[in-house]
Amino acid sequence: MNRSLQWDIFCKVIDNFGDIGVCWRLAADLATRGHRVRLWADDASALAWMAPAGCPGVRVLRWTEPLDLHDAGLAQQPSDVMVEAFGCEIAPEFIASCAYSVGAGGLKPLWINLEYLSAEPYVERCHAMPSPVQSGPAAGWIKWFYYPGFTEATGGLLREPDLAERQARFDRSAWLANQGIPWTGEKLVSLFCYEPPALARLLAQLAQHGLDGQPVRLLVAAGRAQNAVKAIFNNKIGLQPNKDGIEQLSISYLPLLTQRDYDHLLWACDLNFVRGEDSVVRALWAGQAFVWQIYPQDDDAHLAKLHAFLDRLEAPPSLRAFHARWNAQSVCHQALGGTEADLTDLHAWQTWARAIRSRLMRQDDLGTRLLRFVAKNR
Repeated sequence: MNRSLQWDIFCKVIDNFGDIGVCWRLAADLATRGHRVRLWADDASALAWMAPAGCPGVRVLRWTEPLDLHDAGLAQQPSDVMVEAFGCEIAPEFIASCAYSVGAGGLKPLWINLEYLSAEPYVERCHAMPSPVQSGPAAGWIKWFYYPGFTEATGGLLREPDLAERQARFDRSAWLANQGIPWTGEKLVSLFCYEPPALARLLAQLAQHGLDGQPVRLLVAAGRAQNAVKAIFNNKIGLQPNKDGIEQLSISYLPLLTQRDYDHLLWACDLNFVRGEDSVVRALWAGQAFVWQIYPQDDDAHLAKLHAFLDRLEAPPSLRAFHARWNAQSVCHQALGGTEADLTDLHAWQTWARAIRSRLMRQDDLGTRLLRFVAKNR
């Protein structure tokens, strides 16, 4: 597709890191490929630290109720593609404006519902399915359901065209020094999580035994992960991070990182604990061993999604067992007595992660597939 298109992406923020993070990555990816993007978000505050430099070609607009279209420039730049992310419904004022433009002789925009990432079997069945709009000013239009995924029969995974090149140039020692992290060769583990009940036992194992027979420096992401770790150390007098270089566990608390620096963190570490949708994809591209804490749901519906992910990517048995414990929602259900033994399988996890990265890198990324889909259906 050679012509530059005007995209409108709508995002309702539920998880401040995940929803807006995915939408920003998509918007920036499209813009770097020569397209124009208006990103409508009800809460774009996280972009102040996530993407402080912005991106040429991307405008961030506030999604108010009712939607204020005054400064959007729809008359000069009508929408070519409109995307409702994660099941949010595009503002009715915007739909009405698009319908008016079409009635005045403009082209009908392509309407895409970008769904959550999943490896469950239904994704291949439902990907790229049309759904006629039954009512409202856009009655008779088609909404297309677009599912990211891990196979050729899905919408793919977000990946910038220059990712592999940037990763090949990455200098771990220089980046750690620039972040003020006092690395002396110990194993590096990143921690980005909610509040898993298994966390206290994991910290105890790392403090007592390190990782893979070596001392560990734990790099803890800002926010809920830091609060959870500090609460554990405050409550357990006998469990303290390294102060004098003798014990096995040292801890560095990180500031909020840009999306680019979060990638660097994952590339730098030997083991990454990640959470939610955006960071698990970034962990896959890092090619390092990782453990995913999926967004928890009260009815345990998330566990089926987790098992499908581990099945699809053929995770080693020890990694599957660790995921089950890490994602259990209570101590009585996770019984993390085997953490030490599981972590000794780190080499197998690393081998698997690199093989999975290689396999997925051979597939077209989400941006490429999405542009192909638009060219076919618009």
